[in-house]
Amino acid sequence: MAAPEAATPEFRCGHVAIVGRPSVGKSTLMNALIGQKISITSKKPQTTRYRILGIVTDADAQVAFVDTPGFQTRHRSRLNDRLNHTVRDSLAGVDAVVLVLDATRIIGADRDVIKLLPDDVPVIAAVNKVDLLSDKSVLLPRMAEIAQLRAFAAIVPVSAERGTQLPELKAEIAKTLPKSPPMYPTDDVTDRDERFLAAEFIREKIFRLLGDEVPYATTVAIDSSKSRVRCAGSTRPSTSTRRVSAPSCSAKAVRG
Repeated sequence: MAAPEAATPEFRCGHVAIVGRPSVGKSTLMNALIGQKISITSKKPQTTRYRILGIVTDADAQVAFVDTPGFQTRHRSRLNDRLNHTVRDSLAGVDAVVLVLDATRIIGADRDVIKLLPDDVPVIAAVNKVDLLSDKSVLLPRMAEIAQLRAFAAIVPVSAERGTQLPELKAEIAKTLPKSPPMYPTDDVTDRDERFLAAEFIREKIFRLLGDEVPYATTVAIDSSKSRVRCAGSTRPSTSTRRVSAPSCSAKAVRG
């Protein structure tokens, strides 16, 4: 584990919430910004159930992204109410917000999410899925439409799936953060341990492969796990939980 290094006076650091309605690509965007898989994804809305921190550190800034569930306004349930509460809590105390929008359409649910955003925190609009626009000429009018929704620190068209304009988005995010030394060790990528990540990766596979056969509220509980690292042809138990690995484990699915 590398301790936080001495930063230059211009170094920036802060927490950034990633928010948006369900199925706009929030988790895919966070994984792409970090450079590895931290948050699970699927075609089902609200796959993300928990507040997950994803950390990326470069020469000029450290950003701790807070991935949140999609804010649900159409369907009321105990699960959706709990997830919406998680979204509201995640907005408290962040230094900036990335609002993820779908480039193909802006709907009422997007406006509902915007109403939740604090007025005293800079908000960057990440207009995702630009790769799905068959007619690229609609992008500028779409961005103009978004600009009318509220005051944004920046509006950046991106494709999380293809990595389009992610460096530009990172640069705009860094501009909104306070000058501060890094808060986390420079090789950390998440605040979650391997046991939690293993359970999430299994739940992702359940949703992707058995989505019609199991309840959507399924939760995975890890009974036991063993993580091993191969080094120079040998195998030894791992003691590090800083980088994401894929431990072998015994698990069971629990119906919510």
